[in-house]
Amino acid sequence: MSNILTLQAAAAERLALHLPSASTLRVAGIVPARDAAAHAAPAVTATFVGASTVDFALLLVDRAFLDAAGGSGLVGTVSAGDVLRPAMEQAASAFDAGVLGELREEDATGLLNDSGTAVFELRSAHQADDGGAPFGWFAVRVRDNGAVRDTGFQGSQDSDMAARLGLISSVEMALTVEIGRTRMSVRDALALEPGRVIELDRSAGAPADVLLNGRLIAHGEVVVVDQDYAVRITRILDGAEGPF
Repeated sequence: MSNILTLQAAAAERLALHLPSASTLRVAGIVPARDAAAHAAPAVTATFVGASTVDFALLLVDRAFLDAAGGSGLVGTVSAGDVLRPAMEQAASAFDAGVLGELREEDATGLLNDSGTAVFELRSAHQADDGGAPFGWFAVRVRDNGAVRDTGFQGSQDSDMAARLGLISSVEMALTVEIGRTRMSVRDALALEPGRVIELDRSAGAPADVLLNGRLIAHGEVVVVDQDYAVRITRILDGAEGPF
């Protein structure tokens, strides 16, 4: 498997893992583009810009889970893009640092018909590959101006990549400090009220996570500087230590 196809497959696996579906999803394999192109509904698309430029398109057979994930009481406030963005960001993280653009709903025929696009079929983890309609398809295309190189290439290739990264060095990205998280149903979220205590999955005194554009890059401790909260970095994570 080529390096580009390996990264495309990794993006599909990450997306399947983080889609807010009621059932666990898996990547059933690469399928012909016509399988997805025959699906009439518009795709949810996005473009990632980093060392590589990558186009994504997600085509869903049944979009009912989007309403469930967004919460019926939040219709009009939470869009399909809002619900799917965390999963798309996880897919984009397979291509290292960069910026994921706006998620759009549009016709993805051109992307599907490109010979450089890999189309992955998504199915329920318990569904046979030939058993009924799939959950959907995820298309990934790495453009020519976003060449992917073997790890270990040195010299001029490293300089070229550095130059390309320099083109986006002034792009602002969101830095977030997270002291913990939890999961709750939409019903519980809609029932929140002042005074409610939510228990997080982090013990007191544990380091906080520092995330850049949603990607874990460091650990730190929360401090107060001139009556403002701040974070003191205690550990920078190596790229291999980041989340899947």
